[in-house]
Amino acid sequence: MAQSISPAEEDLKSALLALKSTNPTLGISKIHALLLSSHPEWTVSEKRTRKVLQSVGLVQNANAGAPGLFYPSSRVIEGLDVAKWTPKAEVRYFGKVKGKGLVATAPIAEGETIWKEDPFALAPEWNLYDLQTSGHACGHCSTPLTTSPLIVPCSASAAATPCPVRFCSRLCLSRAGRTHPLLCTARNPASAALLHFARRNEWMGLHALAQVTARVLLTYNQDDKAFEEDWDVVRSLAQLGMEERAKGGWLNAEPDRAMWKKAHKLYLQAFQEPSTEAEKKRLAKLLKKPLKQEISESLFGYDAFLRGLGRMSLNLEAHGGLYVLHSHLNHSCTPNVSVRHLDQRTALSRITVLSRRDIAPGEELFITYVNPELPLEQRRRQLMEWGFGKCVCERCVREEAERNVAGLGDGEQAVGNADDLEAELKAGLGVM
Repeated sequence: MAQSISPAEEDLKSALLALKSTNPTLGISKIHALLLSSHPEWTVSEKRTRKVLQSVGLVQNANAGAPGLFYPSSRVIEGLDVAKWTPKAEVRYFGKVKGKGLVATAPIAEGETIWKEDPFALAPEWNLYDLQTSGHACGHCSTPLTTSPLIVPCSASAAATPCPVRFCSRLCLSRAGRTHPLLCTARNPASAALLHFARRNEWMGLHALAQVTARVLLTYNQDDKAFEEDWDVVRSLAQLGMEERAKGGWLNAEPDRAMWKKAHKLYLQAFQEPSTEAEKKRLAKLLKKPLKQEISESLFGYDAFLRGLGRMSLNLEAHGGLYVLHSHLNHSCTPNVSVRHLDQRTALSRITVLSRRDIAPGEELFITYVNPELPLEQRRRQLMEWGFGKCVCERCVREEAERNVAGLGDGEQAVGNADDLEAELKAGLGVM
C-alpha cells in the first residue's frame, strides 16, 4: 500500500483551484471529498482545504468582517455646490471607515427624479468603446451615431494621421476637448498602446484612469481655476490603493503585480515619457506648461498610480462613468435610490438618479454595489472588494440571523458559477 503524503502548498493550491473551477457551486466539504478521491495518496484535512480556498478568495473568511488595517479614505470637497444637481440632498461625513455619503434634506417621493448628472470622465463598457473607436458612437457622450447631419469628425484627423473618433454634435466635440486630445491617435499616438492594453485586458479601471489623467493634464495647461476644481474632485474620491487592497484581502484574488507594472510603464509612455522622439514632440505640443513636482508625483509615481487604479475601482458607476455627486453614494443591499441611463438617444452617459420609495429628510441615500438578487454570502464576498469589510446592512444582518436559525454553515454556501470565478480572477487586476 502506498504511503500517504502531505502535498506541498503550491501543489495543493493548484489542485483545489482546478476542482473549484470545474465545480464552482460545491462547498468546502464536497470539494475536500473530491480532492481526496482525485489524489488518494494525499493526506489533507478539511481545515487545510478551507484555509487554502480562503487564501485565494474562493470562500468567505470567517474573520473577514473584523476591523482591518486598511480602509478606503475619502474627504469632503470644500465648497461643493450640491444644489446645482439637487436641492434635496447634502453631503455628510460619517467617519474614517464609512467616509462620506448623501443625506436627504427634504421629503422625496417614490419614483421622483432626485438629480441628473453628466460624467466627470467616461470609460464606457467595451461594446460602446469599440463603437467609439470605429466612429459609430460619439467619442464624448458614447451615444450611438445615426446618419444625422450634426455628426462631426475629430478635428485633428488627417490622411497621414487618422483618428476614427466622431462626435454627435459640435457641443460634444467642444466638451471632448477636456480629454480627447491626449487620447487621440492623431494628436498623441503615444496613448494608443495604453488604451489597447486596457481594451485587451478589459481593464475598465485603467481606461478610466487614463481618461481622468487626460482631463487633469489638459485642464492644468488650459485653465488654473478649472484645474483646481478638477484636482479637488480627484483627490476627494474614495481611494484604497491596489497594494492596500491586496494586503487587506479585498481583491478576492492573487494580485497580478506584473500586469500592474506593465500598465504603469504604458501609462508613463502615454502621458509623460513617450518612447520615440516623434511622439515626444506631439505630446509637448499639448502639454506646454511644466507640471509642478507635487502634481507629477501624485499622478506618475508607481504607488500613486496604484492608488489611482484603486480610486477608479471604488468610484466608477457600473457602466464606466465617474460622476462627482454619484461618487458620494454608499451601499445597501436594500437601496432606496436607483441609477438609470434614460437619455439614450441624446446623452447616453448621463445618469438619472431616481427614488425607489418615499425617503424622509435625514435618511441616507443608498444604491447597491452588487446584484441584490444574489444570496447573502455572494453579495458579501463581492462587497469585500470595496474594502469596508463584511456588509452589515439591515438586510444582511437579518438574512444571517435567519440562516443561523436554519443551521446553514458558511462552508456549504454556494460560491457561484464560472463567470463569478472569472470575475474574481480579474479582480486581481483591479478590473471593475
